[in-house]
Amino acid sequence: MGEVAPATRIENAILLIRGQKVLLDADLAALYGVETKVLVKAVKRNAERFPGDFMFQLLPKEVARLRFQIGTSKRGRGGRRYAPYAFTEQGGAMLSGVLRSWMDNV
Repeated sequence: MGEVAPATRIENAILLIRGQKVLLDADLAALYGVETKVLVKAVKRNAERFPGDFMFQLLPKEVARLRFQIGTSKRGRGGRRYAPYAFTEQGGAMLSGVLRSWMDNV
């Protein structure tokens, strides 16, 4: 079977959280070809470029709901230490520029 088309892969990764269509940091990291921790570090160093309507961190109850819905790992079993970040369409676009700049300077 061939590679999944990027548009289809993106469509399948879109989640509805807090009434907004978002992509999680791990999905965007895979799309941009970087590790999730690299993406998060770049975002934290450029926090002023990501207002609340661009990105937010999931609450514990949202993380628990995701685990139930999509079967992500529980903490302590290879899961993440911190709640994922969710990016709106504008946040994903901003992330592209931030990562490009970040990778140029690393």
